Amino acid sequence: MELSVLNIKGEDTGRKVTLSEAVFGLEPNEHAMYLDVKQYLANQRQGTHKSKERAEVAGSTKKIKKQKGTGGARAGSIKSPLFVGGGRVFGPKPRDYSFKLNKKLKRTARLSALSLLARNNQVALVEAFSLDAPKTSEFKGILNNLQSTGKTLLVLPAVDKNIVLSGRNLPKVKISTASDINTYDLLNTQKLLLVEDSLNVLDNLFSTK
Repeated sequence: MELSVLNIKGEDTGRKVTLSEAVFGLEPNEHAMYLDVKQYLANQRQGTHKSKERAEVAGSTKKIKKQKGTGGARAGSIKSPLFVGGGRVFGPKPRDYSFKLNKKLKRTARLSALSLLARNNQVALVEAFSLDAPKTSEFKGILNNLQSTGKTLLVLPAVDKNIVLSGRNLPKVKISTASDINTYDLLNTQKLLLVEDSLNVLDNLFSTK
């Protein structure tokens, strides 16, 4: 698959780059992508939820009425889950939601996501650029020139502080380096905007393994 290289004005530079079949030409593995996204979201959970059970709520432990003869069900402490203000039955407790996935599966998931974007023509190439200072309006103008008005994932070959600071306040823009891309971000974007030099990083990251 060939892509035209654009400049920051959105103009065709006349150069074309062939995407690696080993990175962008695979048959997407939907189950691998599902597991990788599931792990990513699970790892975001703090797991600090907690409710009080009957042994933890404040209240008297005195038996509130006699066992028999009232015509109603027997009742013990006011802290019973049956009463208002009582403890909760089987409530949530702090726990760790993270789980392990094999490296090969995570690699397959990322390659599948990249291939899926390429298959759907959601990948664009832009030549290397930089900003003299953090400037959100200037960065937004570049995205408009590249017709990236929806959810956009910009992939840089390496961290560029000015670009990161310029785009971090834009709600539909995510900026990542080629070595740090993940399946969730790839599937959660409408357009994958690759800086030209990031292709070499992706090729070295995936093609040699």
